[in-house]
Amino acid sequence: MKEGTTEEGIILQSPPFMKAGSLLESRTAHLDDLLCERLERAFHKQTSKVILHEIAKIASEHSPIDLAYAASRLPPTIRPVLFENLGDLNSKIEFIINTDSSTRTAVFRQISDRDAKRLIEMMPPDDAVAVLEDMSERRVRRVIELLDAKKAVRIREIKQHQRNTAGRLMTNEFFSFTMDVTIGEAAAYIRDNPGIDLTRRIFVIDPEGRLQGYVPARNLMVNPPHLPLRQVMRPVLQKVGAEANREEVVEIVERYKIPALPVVEQEDFLIGVITYEDVLEAVEDIADETIARIAGTAEKLNEHEPLTKRFFSRAPWLFVTLCAGLVNVGVMSSFQRYEEGLLTFAMFFVPLIAGMSGNIGIQCSTVLVRSMAIGHLSPGKRRAAMSKELIIGMCTGGVFGVICGLAVAFLHSQGITELATSPWIIGTIVGSGLMGACLAGTLLGVLSPFIFARFGVDPAVASGPMITACNDILSMSIYFLIAIGLSSILL
Repeated sequence: MKEGTTEEGIILQSPPFMKAGSLLESRTAHLDDLLCERLERAFHKQTSKVILHEIAKIASEHSPIDLAYAASRLPPTIRPVLFENLGDLNSKIEFIINTDSSTRTAVFRQISDRDAKRLIEMMPPDDAVAVLEDMSERRVRRVIELLDAKKAVRIREIKQHQRNTAGRLMTNEFFSFTMDVTIGEAAAYIRDNPGIDLTRRIFVIDPEGRLQGYVPARNLMVNPPHLPLRQVMRPVLQKVGAEANREEVVEIVERYKIPALPVVEQEDFLIGVITYEDVLEAVEDIADETIARIAGTAEKLNEHEPLTKRFFSRAPWLFVTLCAGLVNVGVMSSFQRYEEGLLTFAMFFVPLIAGMSGNIGIQCSTVLVRSMAIGHLSPGKRRAAMSKELIIGMCTGGVFGVICGLAVAFLHSQGITELATSPWIIGTIVGSGLMGACLAGTLLGVLSPFIFARFGVDPAVASGPMITACNDILSMSIYFLIAIGLSSILL
């Protein structure tokens, strides 16, 4: 995200790993390695008493968050032991919230419903819903039945919304007051409710619960306590409905630098708040999923997933590539009847044609997908963006086609082949074929993101194996057609 400052004076800037990624990555990676090494050594002690003593010592020396990340790299059978040796309930809650899904599953298998209830009831409702997703539906119902009625209602309110929507991202524990409440009364209520996280905005509603405005948290400190909130509140310019998708939420928060985005129902009834921290988590999830799709896999980007699960996550995409490769073999085989000396020579350039046209297509699609993802490519600008990418692709194909043709002609003139054909004819055929293949790759790379989006498919898929496989078939067909056509004309 761009650097900037909100109206509350909060500095927003790009995440540190984007500016000094290698340094911070090496620090956290080094810490994870050392911690895992210590834990593994402790679990290899001779007696159970020594093991538990060592684990308890390690747990007391490190943050539950660091232990949560380290746990994901341990064998699943010993992760619950680490959890049980955390110092107190708050540490266990922090551990469960920050660890991965497989660790939560391993822990929940070892603890009772009442122990799970003690963890869930102390969590914010949105974190509780995320944690409950790693339990079976039957056990979720049992645990929720044990909860305090008010807490259970708040969890059900969030859980009823679909995943990846504003309703799932929001928390329904927040501070809101009517306009007649004074700053002093609001501050006293906030002090008396430490279990609710104080966001950077306090919301103002009417007696029926409709959103009227907000008060920056700073205003509670710099204004006299006798002032009513109506005199210091500001209008809410940005809000979302519960069914808004997370991409819309991220775009609004990023554009307007909103630290706490209100979620409303019909007639502006305030039902929840999405914090800046929630948005950062959503950004990470979106990035993981997008990178996975571009790479051609549905697996979560976690090297500690079971090998079988990782295989079956990748297999469907590779099957598409396999099928496309077989089709490509069929395309090449269909030109066998034209196989003479010149066309046999042209066969040697198939890897070059596939590589160049594929890379040009992927460059075009990736640029467009990125622009679509970050909201820079509105519907009104799509035609201009497509035209620019087509021109760039055509220029690139033309330039490299000429370079390739000249290089082939020069190499032929030096006697690398035994063909009794003019070097310029061979150079023209190969260079023109490369131009045509690059143009085909450009068209596919430019059009595919919009075609995918038109049918409700994530455009990131266009940058993966699917477009690569299709490009191989299309570029090979055009290359051979151009080569056959020119050879029949020039020879």
